[in-house]
Amino acid sequence: MKATQQLKEDHESILIMISVLEKISADLEKGKELNTEECSSVIDFIKTFADKSHHGKEEEHLFPAMENHGFGHDSGPIAVMLDEHEMGRSYIRGLNSALNDFKDGNKEAVKDIISNSREYAFLLRNHIDKENNILFEMADKVIDEKEQETLYNAFVKIEEERMGSAKHEEYLKLLNHLKSIYL
Repeated sequence: MKATQQLKEDHESILIMISVLEKISADLEKGKELNTEECSSVIDFIKTFADKSHHGKEEEHLFPAMENHGFGHDSGPIAVMLDEHEMGRSYIRGLNSALNDFKDGNKEAVKDIISNSREYAFLLRNHIDKENNILFEMADKVIDEKEQETLYNAFVKIEEERMGSAKHEEYLKLLNHLKSIYL
């Protein structure tokens, strides 16, 4: 399997969780009660699966491989992706903070939960589209099959170190559970 294909498969899971997050936000806007445990699970998934594991694969392996083939780190598509990773992290910090405020009794924090969720979802949908349809195609043109295999093996190692195989399966079950509730 190409390393870029494995990243696209990660994106499918991330997009499902983004849809769940959007539905939670829409429900909150309609005045529905927030299930804080489920919202915490969404944040945990994003922090661990989407950021530590998926973005780790890109930042520590794919992007440096592309740089070795002439792509710039501080300008161009890699720089844009790195900036968007940081913006996403900022929205998730804001979402987590708002959720904690809500748990502490601040019902006004719902506004920040909604806004950070929506901003994150908007950013990530566009980000994933750019990676799947532009960046990964660029990578596939310059990274040969042997290097793709090396990257894929590095991705497997990152996932094992950051999450472990049991956690990956746990996240897939969580996705299916939340999907059955919200989507």
